[in-house]
Amino acid sequence: MKSVIQAVAVAVALVAPVASFAQSQAPLTRAQVRAELVQLEKAGYRPGDSDNTRYPEAIQAAEAKVAAQDSAVGGGADGSSASGAPVTVPTQR
Repeated sequence: MKSVIQAVAVAVALVAPVASFAQSQAPLTRAQVRAELVQLEKAGYRPGDSDNTRYPEAIQAAEAKVAAQDSAVGGGADGSSASGAPVTVPTQR
C-alpha cells in the first residue's frame, strides 16, 4: 500500500509542472481579436452573412488565405530566418 501511495505522489509531482506549463499562454486581448477579425474580413470572410450553412468552410478558407499571405510577406511565419548561414562571395579572376 505504501508503494502505491509513493508511486501516485511521484506521478503527481511529474505531471504538475507539465500542466502548469500548458496554461502559460495568455488569453487574447480584445484588440487582438478585433485585428484578427479585420484580417479575416479582408480575406473574404463575412461573419454577418445570412448563409450560415457554409460557416466552417468559409472561415477555414479565410484563415488559410490569411496564413498564406502572412508566410508570403515575411518569409517564415514561425519566426525562423537564414541568419548564420554561410555567405558565398564570388571570386574575381
